[in-house]
Amino acid sequence: MKENKASVRQQLITNHVVGKGSASAAELVDITGVSLMTVHRDLDSLVRRGLLRKFRGGVSAQPSSVFESSSEYRLHANVEAKKAIAATAAEHVEPGMSILLDDSTTALELAGMLHQITPLTVATNYLRTIRLLKDVADVRLIGLGGDYSPTHDSFLGMPCLEAVEQLTVDLAFVSTAAMTPDMTYHQEPEIVLVKRAMLASAERRMLLMDSSKVGRSALHQLAPIGEFDHLIVDEDTPEQLLEELRSRITVEIGRD
Repeated sequence: MKENKASVRQQLITNHVVGKGSASAAELVDITGVSLMTVHRDLDSLVRRGLLRKFRGGVSAQPSSVFESSSEYRLHANVEAKKAIAATAAEHVEPGMSILLDDSTTALELAGMLHQITPLTVATNYLRTIRLLKDVADVRLIGLGGDYSPTHDSFLGMPCLEAVEQLTVDLAFVSTAAMTPDMTYHQEPEIVLVKRAMLASAERRMLLMDSSKVGRSALHQLAPIGEFDHLIVDEDTPEQLLEELRSRITVEIGRD
């Protein structure tokens, strides 16, 4: 219970700081209702996890590109939308398939549903997905190793690329940081390279995007929308954008 309270409190702190850009420790004491010492312990934890950074007298959010890449942040962002998208994505998985899951938290939600669709072969570079599936009966699990990234909690780099390139799977599930009606994007080139390799190794490619990621761009182009076979979004995606997307790709609305 103590740990759960700390997690809720730290999420409250994170949301407040990200919304304002910065905050003082005294301000966070007022918001959380705990002692200054407890706030400083929470801030130290959030800094270690790469979510915030401390300065004399307060704390600020990391640059958006760093913050949005953090696995710790992504695990708590738009959770209900990701669950709905994952539930719809699971309908495309059939027993006997081989699938690739990237290191997105939306694909992690899907991984949590796969025990109902076995037998399967699942390959992934996301450590949380590996831990989730390692004891699931009738799942042949392929861990795609490489250089471990604490920020992403996944394996990247040349060893990971080479491991992905040796595979041919039935279906790849991929999410990314941003999407327009024409193009997908990510802010980090090493992530782009691994996701491109996953797309190239799959017979079919499914894009999973919650509405916070649509209608925006990031630094590096990942792949044109037309390179995906299917797109699943959540119900908060703007209708005008949906119309544009449907002219280029098959689109589904994720529902629990």
